[in-house]
Amino acid sequence: MALKIYLNGKFIDKDEAKISIFDHGFLYGDGVFEGIRSYDYLVFQLKGHINRLYKSAEGIELKIPMTKEEMEEVVISTLKINKLKDAYIRLIVTRGIGDLGLDPYKCEEPSVFIIADKISLYPGEFYEKGLRIIVAKTERNSNRALPPTIKSLNYLNNILAKIEATKSGVEEALMLNSEGYVCECTGDNIFMVKNKKLITPSIKAGALEGITRDTVIEIARSKGIEVEKKLLKLDELFEADESFLTGTAAEIIPVIEIDHHIIRDGKPGDITKEFISEFRKLTKVKGVRYAL
Repeated sequence: MALKIYLNGKFIDKDEAKISIFDHGFLYGDGVFEGIRSYDYLVFQLKGHINRLYKSAEGIELKIPMTKEEMEEVVISTLKINKLKDAYIRLIVTRGIGDLGLDPYKCEEPSVFIIADKISLYPGEFYEKGLRIIVAKTERNSNRALPPTIKSLNYLNNILAKIEATKSGVEEALMLNSEGYVCECTGDNIFMVKNKKLITPSIKAGALEGITRDTVIEIARSKGIEVEKKLLKLDELFEADESFLTGTAAEIIPVIEIDHHIIRDGKPGDITKEFISEFRKLTKVKGVRYAL
């Protein structure tokens, strides 16, 4: 069965799903998106993702031409029509068709499309043995240029850092801001554990306020683990007892080495393993359930 894509009110075969070359999402990265997961007929944190999508759109003055409730319904419909019970969902809203100029007010109607398919971001062995990452030379965009609360289609900053990772023979790269503070990786938030305290970079540094990030913080607080969001220096991260990444596609993945600095004993830590276990439990209950 051909994969069906939701595009502006219709479901279209994958090979037939097309947008105009004059769409400002294509021309300028002018749009917003969300990555969402479904697990065994449950869309994890769907309402949280939809709320963030609309918040991102508001941040770039993009009016989405449907309600949040309607958006939830078409996400579910996209899963149903493709008969998917476990999937990665990419939900995208662009500024729409305009001219070759930058003026967004010449774009009459936003484009909305949804892709639901399988995804495997990292090989399974990394979840067991841990991930090695580098520190990118590419700096994170300034908060004053593009606030991290906006999950926009313009990912060139992240892609440049990802190129560095690939050329270095690793899967991910950590990005710092212009002041040298830790922000996040190219597609994931980062955490560290020190003396049983959970620490993650503040969004003030340029980190995305990730849905999985927030879920991990909730898990930690439910277990009485102290959580600190702070301006985090790289040297502090090198001295972590444990470290891990979080993201919708990545879920929770241990980090055992950063720029050739081994994290403690070079093995995934017990607290990280506990978070992975608790997160997997939540994917069975925390979200919107559907049936084919």
